[in-house]
Amino acid sequence: MIQPAPAAVPIHYPSSDGKPMAENDAQRSAIMYGIGALMRHFRERRDVYVSGDLLIYYEEGNPRVSIAPDVFVVFGVEKRDRLNYKLWEEGRAPSFVLEVASPSTWRDDLGRKRSVYARLGVREYWQYDPTGGYLPARLQGERLTRSGYVRQPALTAPDGALTLRSETLALELRAGPGREMRFRDPATGDVLRSHDEEAAGRLAAETRVAAAETRAAAAAEDRATESAARLAAEARATAAEARVAELEALLRKRSG
Repeated sequence: MIQPAPAAVPIHYPSSDGKPMAENDAQRSAIMYGIGALMRHFRERRDVYVSGDLLIYYEEGNPRVSIAPDVFVVFGVEKRDRLNYKLWEEGRAPSFVLEVASPSTWRDDLGRKRSVYARLGVREYWQYDPTGGYLPARLQGERLTRSGYVRQPALTAPDGALTLRSETLALELRAGPGREMRFRDPATGDVLRSHDEEAAGRLAAETRVAAAETRAAAAAEDRATESAARLAAEARATAAEARVAELEALLRKRSG
């Protein structure tokens, strides 16, 4: 009797590699800013997926092979929550990857990860060093060509800040002389704000609206008070005129 073939055991692709998101505050702040700012920038695009510190599996059937970019952007896939990113299911590799250097990752960023991203077809690969202690430059980027990655020139501002322009994102990234990086939209001149900056901006706007509403209410109340006072004065004047007319009529009656 022929026994049926055993059912294939589903392959499990973990959603975590057990490693922390960041090793220090500067690295964590940069990663969280990059993910949050780009998510808000592309929030109206349903075909743009922004994520970070998420495992990307790129060999079907081999859950031991994965990579987790600090920040990445994929164009042409559905915007939705994922436990991980399986390249053979999604059909598209990230177009943009940003790695934030740390003591234990910067060598991997320049070596193995760079090779993997080139093999996957990541068009732009950038690295940011918040402390300035590991990479040749605090901000550097490469664009994929037929011969591999080619370093893109960064502009240096008078204050020492470095600026790179991403053709893929249509954005600029500026690394200031301190431990800050900020994306900027050259089309509008707007800087992509962090979550805290966004909240502070909303609070400031709400405060301005509330103040304007208070001033408008006070002005309306002043106008109402002035109107009531004017009507009262007119009523008193009318009453006085009527009394005067009454007295004049009484005097004429007595004198007649």
